[in-house]
Amino acid sequence: MRMSLAQRALLTWVVSLVFLSLLVLKLDGRLQWSWFLVFTPVWLLDAALLLLLLLRMAGRCKAGYDQAGALQLRRKAWHLVALLLQLAFCLALCARLHGLTGLLLVYVCLPLWLLLTGALLELGCSIFPAHRD
Repeated sequence: MRMSLAQRALLTWVVSLVFLSLLVLKLDGRLQWSWFLVFTPVWLLDAALLLLLLLRMAGRCKAGYDQAGALQLRRKAWHLVALLLQLAFCLALCARLHGLTGLLLVYVCLPLWLLLTGALLELGCSIFPAHRD
């Protein structure tokens, strides 16, 4: 069973709406939950994406699959790294906000900066592809 683009977009918007609602309630002081619980919708969506990404990567690695998909496999590997960087940022941010760690904000934001730098590089590579003559 495959979800259409509209269904995936709707699911993403609903999860984002729930997360932003919880975030506003927490910042307003009306919600006394842990920061880890506030970020739960984000982590549920990330877990689903991680599972889907790993299944697709495993499908490409099976024997007999065309070798022309090596570029696609590298792109999926980058998506996996990006997802893990985003997860590391969310965990570090929640730990800092909850007071579990005394990490400097520079170290908390480091995974986010690496993620954004990688996204810019991927965008640049897709806009200006390397031509081999």
